[in-house]
Amino acid sequence: MVKPNPFSAMFGRSPFQPLLAHIGKANECADQLLPFFEASLTGDWEEAAKIRETITELEHEADRLKTELRLNLPNTMFLPVSRTDLLDLITVQDKIANKVRDITGIMLGRRMQVPAELAQPMRDYMHTAVACVAQARQALEELQDLLESGFGRHASDVMLNMIRELHILEQQADNQQISIRRLLFDLEDRLKPVDVVFLYKIIDWVGELSDRAERVGSRLQILTAR
Repeated sequence: MVKPNPFSAMFGRSPFQPLLAHIGKANECADQLLPFFEASLTGDWEEAAKIRETITELEHEADRLKTELRLNLPNTMFLPVSRTDLLDLITVQDKIANKVRDITGIMLGRRMQVPAELAQPMRDYMHTAVACVAQARQALEELQDLLESGFGRHASDVMLNMIRELHILEQQADNQQISIRRLLFDLEDRLKPVDVVFLYKIIDWVGELSDRAERVGSRLQILTAR
């Protein structure tokens, strides 16, 4: 007797169940960035390494979900939205977990410690980026509810408001990035040039994390428009 594919069965309930499972892993991955950063500030690299292992495991789980989704996605005729749109969405989501892996990998590998003057601004910046990912996840959950409810006007307004909030968070992250880069510029003479280069890289990558979360919202907005 052939055992049913549990992943394929998820599509029977909703084409967004696998997407929700995937972005859930990406969200969990992003959440780990905060304790990792705190460990790096205190120089607790043993704890940072443990958190990094958790991030790597979550990123691998997200990769497996991405692969399963691509292999089991039904034909367009059985979906309420475009197959191409769903594939684009999973690709954008997957880059969130990848970026968290990249940030923590380079910080752990170089044992990077952010200068004291940048510690709180960077902490706030990372919190905003992680909040962007959480908002993207909530927006996807809302889209699933919209499909089940038939896109009522009130539900559609809720969805658009969630995407607007995501855009506001991403703009907040952009403004925080600008401020942090200015602070780092003022500290450059006190730091090793190579450390400055990698600090700018981390700042940029955290910005990419919030940007990729906003792209999830943009994809969802396209889906609702269609």
